[in-house]
Amino acid sequence: MSIAIDVDRLSKRYLLGEREAYGALRDTLARALRAPLRWINGRAAHASAVRESIWALENVSFDIRQGEIIGVVGRNGSGKSTLLKILSRITEPTSGRAEIRGRVGSLLEVGTGFHPELTGRENVFVNGAILGMRRAEIRRKFDEIVSFSGIEQFIDTPVKHYSSGMQMRLAFSVAAHLQPQILLIDEVLAVGDAAFQRKCLGKMDDVSRDGRTVVFVSHQMNQLRRLCGRCLWLDSGRVVNMGPTAELLNRYEASFMEASSSPADVQRSPGARFLGWTLGTSHQPRNTIQGFEPVTVRFFLRIDRPIQSGHHGIALFNRDSQVVWGTANDDLSFSPGTYELVYHLPLQLKPGSYRWQVSLFESGKFIDGVDLVPELSIETPPLGHRLDEYSGFLNLPYTFDVRRTDLSEQDLSLRSGTSG
Repeated sequence: MSIAIDVDRLSKRYLLGEREAYGALRDTLARALRAPLRWINGRAAHASAVRESIWALENVSFDIRQGEIIGVVGRNGSGKSTLLKILSRITEPTSGRAEIRGRVGSLLEVGTGFHPELTGRENVFVNGAILGMRRAEIRRKFDEIVSFSGIEQFIDTPVKHYSSGMQMRLAFSVAAHLQPQILLIDEVLAVGDAAFQRKCLGKMDDVSRDGRTVVFVSHQMNQLRRLCGRCLWLDSGRVVNMGPTAELLNRYEASFMEASSSPADVQRSPGARFLGWTLGTSHQPRNTIQGFEPVTVRFFLRIDRPIQSGHHGIALFNRDSQVVWGTANDDLSFSPGTYELVYHLPLQLKPGSYRWQVSLFESGKFIDGVDLVPELSIETPPLGHRLDEYSGFLNLPYTFDVRRTDLSEQDLSLRSGTSG
C-alpha cells in the first residue's frame, strides 16, 4: 500500500509574543513598515536575542499509508493542532519536511475556509474551487452535501448568521463529500450533537473504505477505538509512540494515573506488606482483560507478625481518579506467611487503564496500603456510547430489539406512575 503522508524530522518553533507570519499582502506591507522601527537605538539585535521561543513540534517523524484512519492523541499543548496546520499548508515548518501525496481537505476550526458574508450555498462552491474541483463536480455533489449537513432551510443564509454547530455541520459535510484524498480533522466534532457525530464517524469510515486517508485528532477515546487502526501519541511536541490503537491508548490513559505511592499522611504500623497482584490462576503475571467473562483477581500479601481484627479495603480507580468499585472485609486473622486475597468478579468496564488501591488495618491502625502496579488494562471492544461522557464506567454486552406493542396509552401511563 502506498504512503499518503510522509513526515520526516518535522519541527516548528514559535517566538513568544509574535504572530505567525502569513502571506497576505497587507501582512507583508505591515511587517515592512514596522521593520525600520526595530532598529531604533540599536536595540533590535538584543531584543531578538532575548526573545523567548517554544518548540510546538520537535523532530517528529512518521508515515501514514493510503486508506488508513490515524488517530492523534496528546494533552493540551502537545502539538496536535500545529501538526495538522502544517499538513494542511496553513503553517510552514521551521525545519524538516511533510510530504503529502493527494488533495487535502481539512476541518481544523469551526468555520475554517468560510466567508461570513457569503451564503452557505456560495461557500460550498468556494470551498470546492479551493480543493480544485470544477463547478460541475460541485453541483453534482451539492444536494448530497446539504442533505448530510441537515441545514437545508438555511443554505441561502449568510454564514455569519449560523451557529457554531451549523457551521461545523456544513464544514464537515463539504470536507467529506468533495472527495479529498486526505481528510484532516481536528477536535471540532465536539460542537455537534450526538446524532450528527454518529453520522460523521460513519462518514469517516466510508471515506477510508473508498481508499482515502483520514487523520483524526480527538480526546474521545471511544471514537478513536472505533475508527482507528493506529494512533500517534504526541507529548510536548515530540512523538512518544505510534502503534495499534488498543495498545497505544491503554498506555496513553495509563500515563494519567498517579504514581504508585502509599498514603503519606497515615502513620504506618509495621507488620505486613502488599507484594503485587495478577489476573487469573496461573503463576504467569497478567494484567490485561480482553473478554467479557468474569475474572479472578489475586492480591499477594506478606504478613510478618500475627494480626487479629484485620480490616482489608480495596478500590478500583479509573484514569480520572474516580472510584468505579470498592469494598471492604472485616474480622480477618493472619499468622506470619504469604497470602493470596482472591476476588471473583465481572469487570465489564469500558476499555482503558485502571488502578487497584488496597489497604490493611488492624484494630483501626494502618498497616499497609498502596496503589498497585502495573495498572489493570481492559482491551475489550467498546460497546457503550460513542462519546466518553455518555458511555459511563461499564461496558456491558447487550441486545437491542424494536417491537410493536399492543399496550394501550392507559397501560403506559400506569407504568410511568401517572394516571390517565
